[in-house]
Amino acid sequence: MSDRAALLKGIRAWLVLFVVCLVLSGATAFPLVHELRWTEDVLRALSVPEHLPALMDWIERVRQGLEATDAEYPFVLYGTDWLAFAHLVIAVAFYGPYRDPVRNIWVIEFGMIACVGIIPLALICGPIRGIPFWWTVIDMSFGVFGIIPLYVVWKRIKRLEALTPEPPAAAAVTA
Repeated sequence: MSDRAALLKGIRAWLVLFVVCLVLSGATAFPLVHELRWTEDVLRALSVPEHLPALMDWIERVRQGLEATDAEYPFVLYGTDWLAFAHLVIAVAFYGPYRDPVRNIWVIEFGMIACVGIIPLALICGPIRGIPFWWTVIDMSFGVFGIIPLYVVWKRIKRLEALTPEPPAAAAVTA
């Protein structure tokens, strides 16, 4: 396998991993109430309340808030439906770099900028919304863990670009 083919294969593998994670992250924003009930049941079965009571208290509080919101104001959860949709739409954008990485490196750079942007968003909005700091750290981890595969892909695209021959200059058209 040539260096170019190996780089392309690696780029595509990392992109598939990133897109799968992005889609899963988005898809989990649809059934929040059910997920939190399930999460609470699992955490209780694993004796988490005895070892991490603050985590359990937070999960219970969020579940109660979502249940109350869903019962009285279900339209508020429409916002998380849009959040989920945004994840899915962004995931589609990564088809461009999958198809032609060098030409569409900008999508990778956009994704890296978005990952960096998670940090100030979490640090500013978390306290405003009453989110515990340890949960804000978890939220920021999405940006940290998200940028890793994108940076690997970006570096590989740069190497692929260096291996790609320049197209011949277009002949000047005379009028």
